[in-house]
Amino acid sequence: MPRKLDLRSGTPVWAAYRSTAVPADRLTRDVKTDILIVGMGISGAMMAEALTRDGHSVICIDRRGPLKGSTAATTALVQFEIDQPLIRLSRMIGGDAARQAWRRSRLSLLNLHGRIAELDIRCRAADTPSLYLAGNRLDASDLRREAEARREAGIGACLLTRKKLREDFGIGRAAAILSHGNLALDPRKLTSGLLSAALQRKARFYAQAEATAIKDNRLGVTVATRDGPVIKARHLILTTGYELLDIVPNTGHRIISTWAIATRPQPKKLWPLAAMIWEASDPYLYLRATSDGRVICGGEDEAFTDEERRDALTAQKTDRLEQKLGKMFPQLDTAANFAWAGSFGATGTGLPIIGGVPGHPRVHAVMGYGGNGIIFSQIASEIISASIAGKDDADASLFAFKT
Repeated sequence: MPRKLDLRSGTPVWAAYRSTAVPADRLTRDVKTDILIVGMGISGAMMAEALTRDGHSVICIDRRGPLKGSTAATTALVQFEIDQPLIRLSRMIGGDAARQAWRRSRLSLLNLHGRIAELDIRCRAADTPSLYLAGNRLDASDLRREAEARREAGIGACLLTRKKLREDFGIGRAAAILSHGNLALDPRKLTSGLLSAALQRKARFYAQAEATAIKDNRLGVTVATRDGPVIKARHLILTTGYELLDIVPNTGHRIISTWAIATRPQPKKLWPLAAMIWEASDPYLYLRATSDGRVICGGEDEAFTDEERRDALTAQKTDRLEQKLGKMFPQLDTAANFAWAGSFGATGTGLPIIGGVPGHPRVHAVMGYGGNGIIFSQIASEIISASIAGKDDADASLFAFKT
């Protein structure tokens, strides 16, 4: 039933930092619960925390174990800025819907920031500005229109001219948009913190437990597992990332390959404000700093999913990322201290797919694809928890499966 992928290879930078282990039991007998969540990465963790906060009994299962999928490979640029520029998204889905999608992304980032503070999750979270550089997708005049569109939507955006960008950041590009209020954090620490909060509220975690069959009706869902035990729940939430179960429509998205590197710590050589940087280019480059001054640099995406082919390119992609990073900031030591590759999901609009699976009223799916996966997971936790509580989320239709 699952479409299995080798989600990542190499050693992500987060291996350099200790993260709290999340305990999980073996599933040895049939069990019942209000909510069953399949997947224990960042999306599953956010769902578990939100639903236990609402008082539901929750079981989470994962065929690998907590934090062992693609979450450990994310570079964690937690931005409200959606991959698809607002001016382009407006042409795709209409101006009102596009502006609301951007506003919801901004709001959910603030909500996540508040949740981290309330739960006292020590995930090295830090407010970080971002620079969106002119490139081969959007030139300086396009960025001017993009900044205006964001401001009209109530989202702050400051356009930097070539001269200002050079003076303030030492970057030689035609223009850039400077935004404030994004987050840099450690994704493993965030995920373990959220799962620990759910565990304290009596959530039950089972691994390695693999869902092999789903039967559902208007009253609930029954999930069979590979080792035999059966789980019955009122609702099933699929947070399996880029490994879809066959019950989920395989439309509207694609899986691609991506690469990233991280340097040694060099805090005194970082660019001003340690801003997140990404390009309006295809393929695009993005970079951020860690709290101890490492530089994470990623991109070079390729539109294929063959894991062996992906991994064979890692050395070549590492060299290319080092070269691009050195060209942008010659003062850096760009040698990769860590290098890794992974599978990555994308949709045509850059928006996630969140909500009830068509034809299965008790089954919900979270497909938080794109570069904003952590924010999209936060949005999903808000929309799906509201749905289970019998409430309407005003933005649910923006992200729902298209039928």
